[in-house]
Amino acid sequence: MTGPTHDETHGGALGSRLNWLRAAVLGANDGIVSTAGLVVGVAGATDSRTALLTAGLAGLLAGSMSMAAGEYVSVSTQRDSERAALAQERRELREQPEAELRELTELLRARGLSQEVARDAARQLTARDALRAHASVELGIDPDALTNPWHAAWASFLAFTVGALLPLLAIVLPPPGLRLAVTVLSVLAALVLTGFSSARLGAARPGRAVLRNTAGGALAMAVTYAAGALLGAAGA
Repeated sequence: MTGPTHDETHGGALGSRLNWLRAAVLGANDGIVSTAGLVVGVAGATDSRTALLTAGLAGLLAGSMSMAAGEYVSVSTQRDSERAALAQERRELREQPEAELRELTELLRARGLSQEVARDAARQLTARDALRAHASVELGIDPDALTNPWHAAWASFLAFTVGALLPLLAIVLPPPGLRLAVTVLSVLAALVLTGFSSARLGAARPGRAVLRNTAGGALAMAVTYAAGALLGAAGA
């Protein structure tokens, strides 16, 4: 007789990898939607392959650089905050170790341990590595695994670029009469995939995620195409 199975993930390392995978999927999704909206909008105004390629490349480069810069700034701020919190813990452990031991005991007791067990666990954790114990229990930080802004920036840059390449190639490679249809169908198919992947990585049901993803992408393309068509008809 086999025991029950479940999909619950355990371990900080696995959770961290899943977070990176979700970020990569969402970055690719952003690249797909934003670039598709841009090139479809231009396609509404002109069928020039040069204009479409120029607009698509500009959107790809601007979007990927913006994503990378934004992620670098965001993660750098997070890492600075983590370092400041760890520095404060080091200072408090050096200046008032007994108060910090009591604090760790109370934190463990708040997690369901009895007072005696919490006190004993706090003493053992403090004797082994006081900073790591407080960082983990009090701050939720692993001192040896602080976030890296360069990794985050490159991951966002690559994810956005990969996503943006799909609508760019779909709009410039087919003959003029098929460009719009090929682009819309390929983009919607890609959005189904990214919506499904993000839902599964988050252990959620994929139906609603796929629907939201495809509906949002379809709306973006419809709006930008209509705007491009109006501008093209007006001779702008």
